[in-house]
Amino acid sequence: MPAGAARNALDCALLDLEAKTRGQRAWALLGRPAPRACTTAYTISLGSPEAMAAATAKAAHRPLLKIKLGGDGDGERIAAVRKAAPESELIVDANEAWTPDNLQRNLAACALFGVTLVEQPLPAGKDEALAQIRRPLAVCADESVHDRASLQGLRERYDAVNIKLDKTGGLTEAVAMAEAAQALGFEIMIGCMVATSLAMAPAMLLTQQARFVDLDGPLLLAHDRDNGLRYDGSLVYPPDATLWG
Repeated sequence: MPAGAARNALDCALLDLEAKTRGQRAWALLGRPAPRACTTAYTISLGSPEAMAAATAKAAHRPLLKIKLGGDGDGERIAAVRKAAPESELIVDANEAWTPDNLQRNLAACALFGVTLVEQPLPAGKDEALAQIRRPLAVCADESVHDRASLQGLRERYDAVNIKLDKTGGLTEAVAMAEAAQALGFEIMIGCMVATSLAMAPAMLLTQQARFVDLDGPLLLAHDRDNGLRYDGSLVYPPDATLWG
């Protein structure tokens, strides 16, 4: 099967089945260390500077915030967010919305307000400009990276890669991809789509290799599934065997 969400579901389900059949945890089967509680980012949705500042103020107690940006006016947005959360570490997801014309201006604004990392500023396949500038902060590939085969061509453009199991096609490839990415000098971010705890649980096995963890999908749902991951503020805890693995 091609890499994608369907293969991810099968890969993780088969790992869960094997773990339950053998009476072992999935990480032991894979020869990996047991996951520990870790800090996840919390997402602030794109909006006007005023709306984003209001949302940020409610989340300013969280140590790591992921800020969605969208192009025009992003300098004002990140300034408003920083004012509302002076102590939080900020990472930004530009969602492919910047252009070569505003790239350096928006990166400079993010650097000015202490952003640590910017995710996918330019559209996938149209990100050549990242190799032609001095990047004032780390830039992370998301839509531009899927599995190990896509890593080599990104070395001059990106400093980090966002590994999502729905992109890699499962935990099996994600584990191999994380090793390959680190060998090439990339920092690791572990990300997710908006989904229940069942989709987050396998990704917990990668968090100890990651500089950034973004597994807040269940926090953005009205209701999570039964026996979901335990969240204590921004701390997310490893899955119980009844959920997965």
